Amino acid sequence: MSQLSELVEFIVKSLVDEPDSVTVHEVEGEKTTVIELSVAPTDLGKVIGRQGRTARALRTVLAAAATRDHKKVVLEILE
Repeated sequence: MSQLSELVEFIVKSLVDEPDSVTVHEVEGEKTTVIELSVAPTDLGKVIGRQGRTARALRTVLAAAATRDHKKVVLEILE
């Protein structure tokens, strides 16, 4: 698991009620890395936030951290 995946896991576990159900899976591509995030159905709203604000903030932090390594990272929140 890369540092970016660990960052996402740490932030999301701080937000949700059921941190044990948080799973982060990383898929490496040639130019981009996809981080798949899965949480309990009851915590999905907390991760997405009102009008997607929390999800957008997560993606912004992730993009800033990935820029340091000259990578492109996509965060997918699985239902």
